[in-house]
Amino acid sequence: MVIEAFDRVKELQTLITSTEINNKEDLEAFRIEYLGTKNIIKPLFSAIRNIPNERKKEYGQLVNALKQLAEEKFIEIDQLLNAKAANQVEQVDLTAPAEALELGSRHPVSLVLNQMIEIFDRLGFAIAEDIEIEDDWHNFTALNTPQDHPARDMQDTYYILNDPRRLLRTHTSSVQSHVMMTQKPPIRIIAPGRVYRNETISARAHCQFHQVEGLYIAEKVSFADLRQTIYYFAKEMFGATKIRMRPSFFPFTEPSAEVDVWWGCETETDKRITKGTGWLEILGCGMVDPAVLVNCGIDPEKYSGFAFGMGVERIAMLKYQIDDIRLLFENDVRFLKQFKKTAVF
Repeated sequence: MVIEAFDRVKELQTLITSTEINNKEDLEAFRIEYLGTKNIIKPLFSAIRNIPNERKKEYGQLVNALKQLAEEKFIEIDQLLNAKAANQVEQVDLTAPAEALELGSRHPVSLVLNQMIEIFDRLGFAIAEDIEIEDDWHNFTALNTPQDHPARDMQDTYYILNDPRRLLRTHTSSVQSHVMMTQKPPIRIIAPGRVYRNETISARAHCQFHQVEGLYIAEKVSFADLRQTIYYFAKEMFGATKIRMRPSFFPFTEPSAEVDVWWGCETETDKRITKGTGWLEILGCGMVDPAVLVNCGIDPEKYSGFAFGMGVERIAMLKYQIDDIRLLFENDVRFLKQFKKTAVF
């Protein structure tokens, strides 16, 4: 029994020394066999109780040396394999096809805004842009909005802290006042841009959105010119065959009107969108009030003009039948992917 125990130790020494390890898989198999929880060296420690007392020390030293031999070989091979992997250069097949890159899509607001700009460009309207942090004069006073008008209330407008004369513009009509004060008629512009209102965010309203305002000032501009311009836009944007203009009120136009397009009432969706009437409101418009022309230094006896304005998000919601405006601001990729087919790059 004693001779067999000593022979077993020598046998394992030979096996450990001669075992070839060429990769990580071989190294892991070596670890499990000689250093794992149920390794083959562990029973040799239990066998020490069968060794005569005068040889226990010798046997114990041999078994400890055997375990140390296995540990040293494992560490040495592990270091060699790690060093080899670090120095190995990955071979790249330059002839292999590249991974396909998934193209994004234009935001629905951008799609609609670009289409609106293109339509009015065909009518000769130039693009005018200006600052979003506006002053009271250009945003309100120049546009015939008096000091006591509800729109000036802090419940409706974002004012700049410690400077009540500065505010986030509530409409892009402020761009029109800048243009009228710096350019001489004829003036034919559209003013696209972001605007801000102190609104409670809901499915139908948001505190920030986009507008496109239009302005045309020249000699002998009439309401008929306004109607034909709006009709052309409605036909190109919605494919509308009919529009109607309802009397309304805006501080900077007189007379003023709300414009509806005939959407139809053929489906349940049509009935829901148009509230069962078949008509869909798209914008407000009117002839520029002579007081606004005077405020901006234009002679109302010589010149007349019209103005209109519409929300881009509203047009996008109508065009794509989106029922919640918040979807346009959340940047959910699942929602935006729906517009990939209509994107133009």
